Amino acid sequence: MKITGITVSLLVLILGRTSAVVAQTPAVAGDICPGDLGAKVDAIANRAEFSRSRWGILIQPLSSTATLYSRDATKYFIPASNVKLLTTAAALQKLGADFRIKTSVYGGANGSFYVAGRGDPSIAEPQLKDLAQQLKRRGVDRINELIGDDSYFQGSAVNPNWEWEDAQSGYGAPVNSLIFNQNAIELVLSPQDLGQPLKVTFAEPKLANQWQIQNNSVTVASTESEFIEVGREFDRPIIRVSGQLKVGAESESAYVAVVNPAPNFLQHFQQVLVAEGIPVKQALVASASRNLNQELAFVTSPPLAELVKETNRESNNLYAEVLLRLLGKVTGILPVPQAVTGKMPVPQEDTGKMPVPQEDTGEVGLKELKTALTQLGVNPNSYILADGSGLSRHNLISPEALVQTLRLMANSPAGSIYRASLPVAGESGTLKNRFNGTPSRVILQAKTGTLSGVSALSGYIEVPNYEPLVFSIIVNQSDLSAAKMRSATDEIVLLLNRLRRC
Repeated sequence: MKITGITVSLLVLILGRTSAVVAQTPAVAGDICPGDLGAKVDAIANRAEFSRSRWGILIQPLSSTATLYSRDATKYFIPASNVKLLTTAAALQKLGADFRIKTSVYGGANGSFYVAGRGDPSIAEPQLKDLAQQLKRRGVDRINELIGDDSYFQGSAVNPNWEWEDAQSGYGAPVNSLIFNQNAIELVLSPQDLGQPLKVTFAEPKLANQWQIQNNSVTVASTESEFIEVGREFDRPIIRVSGQLKVGAESESAYVAVVNPAPNFLQHFQQVLVAEGIPVKQALVASASRNLNQELAFVTSPPLAELVKETNRESNNLYAEVLLRLLGKVTGILPVPQAVTGKMPVPQEDTGKMPVPQEDTGEVGLKELKTALTQLGVNPNSYILADGSGLSRHNLISPEALVQTLRLMANSPAGSIYRASLPVAGESGTLKNRFNGTPSRVILQAKTGTLSGVSALSGYIEVPNYEPLVFSIIVNQSDLSAAKMRSATDEIVLLLNRLRRC
């Protein structure tokens, strides 16, 4: 499941038909000498429509720190999803490309079984079925008590710096230790007759009895634009749907965040167990009350290299936040293990004293991220982070920090994996529908970032008649549409593609 393809509140995401929204970059011809680049970039950034906007730009050869163009490159900007470049770099540096996340089921006394989650964001029904079948092969034919241990990650499941609209939507799903289907509910929206509301169905039909739909959407003529907005109430089981799709258009998926992710995981696991012939008397969420060593079943996530690819290529916020918290769980561990251990921690004895609260895993992760990137060579004063995904507007990053990270990672042992995780212009991920109609091919691997008033693009470009470049382009405090900001950014990238030695 990819939580992309819709416009939801302040974070602008594009429906599958991106080409209809992104402005086509005007065709240009002729090579550019490096000495002429500055004036041409300035001509774009200084247009009247950007008079109230801030640009942060740094363009350098990949092979050196010589600067081809710089504009407020050491200043702070809100980076949106460009934060993921730092999160994934730190994860690869500290955890290693082969690292996997383990989810285990342990046997306890009197028919009790514990499922211990460690934040695997890739778990869906096939993984739950695998766990159930392993238990069945071990002779488990009934479960009196199924206990979900959701305590591996400490702290709030929703970043307090995220905006209200973000926390309602699938792209802002809560981050916890027991994750199922990316902690999101999928809705399928289908156009009907002109003027009629969109048909709203649940991808999981049984959820229809658990939620009330407030449908303010409409089916519009083929000449109209399309957008979808979804959200949910926090205190009532109500999902709000608004927006419009064209008559005869294909159905679109939209996502809202699950309210209680750990019980949601247990509910689905219980259903899978019953389907496999293992009845469950009751299920509840609680921390393990004793040291458990009898692991009866387990599944592991794809290797970290694949998790990083999903994070960057599809700009998956949940994956990014999981990676940040994993950094917080391996504090001081060197060398890094290849998988999260399957052994449950030994609980402290009850002394009658109030337990010391554990530190927020995400906050520890931010510290470990900075440590890992500082060891890599990134200036620790060039960025300030509040989350791992870029949803928070409290994140501040300079173009300098992004370019440093990109260059240093390209020259690291994980360089090929890191670069391969980025979207490719005209081919994959969030760049699939950009740079398609250019006069010459653009060989670009870069991370996008979009919030209202914010647009960012940072990455690598292979220039045909020059040398490979690394760059970061960020627009902040703009009242323009995302399409207009992206179009201007793309024009600058096309200037880079025309560089030649002269």
